[in-house]
Amino acid sequence: MDIAQADAAPAATGSTAQPGTLLLTGRLLRPQSLTLDALRAFPSVTCAPFDLRCYTTQRFIRTVEPYRGVLLTDLIEYAGLHCEVHGEFKRMIFLAIGHDGYAVPFTWHELFNTPVGKQAIIVYECGGAPLSEEDGAPVLFSGADLVPAPRHVKRLARIDVRAMTI
Repeated sequence: MDIAQADAAPAATGSTAQPGTLLLTGRLLRPQSLTLDALRAFPSVTCAPFDLRCYTTQRFIRTVEPYRGVLLTDLIEYAGLHCEVHGEFKRMIFLAIGHDGYAVPFTWHELFNTPVGKQAIIVYECGGAPLSEEDGAPVLFSGADLVPAPRHVKRLARIDVRAMTI
């Protein structure tokens, strides 16, 4: 998203982590609190249906209809990375944290320099139907992962941006 697109993106609402609201926190120029309606206002992408399986046992859980949502990279670009030194963005990690405390990481390189970034989405619709807070929205889904279950986070509460120190 370039600057013109970012300026036209939807405004954030609220400041408290409520169910159905996604907080973008940490090393950002413009921390955000985005409702499901605000997420729906961003350009959307759709993923193919997939089988959700347990990572440890490979037990089939269910088939998931196509997800629709916003790219995680679009949200990060909208909020803007706060870099204090040249090249610091390359040491950034993005922790996706659910309301239950479950957390999964992404690196800047993974999101912005590999196909993972084109398939890491914040989901608000499944099979053509809107997801509600009761359905676990928003959901983080990493479609480029070999096994989708480990980075499938229901009831996503926040994306926390941190810079690794050396």
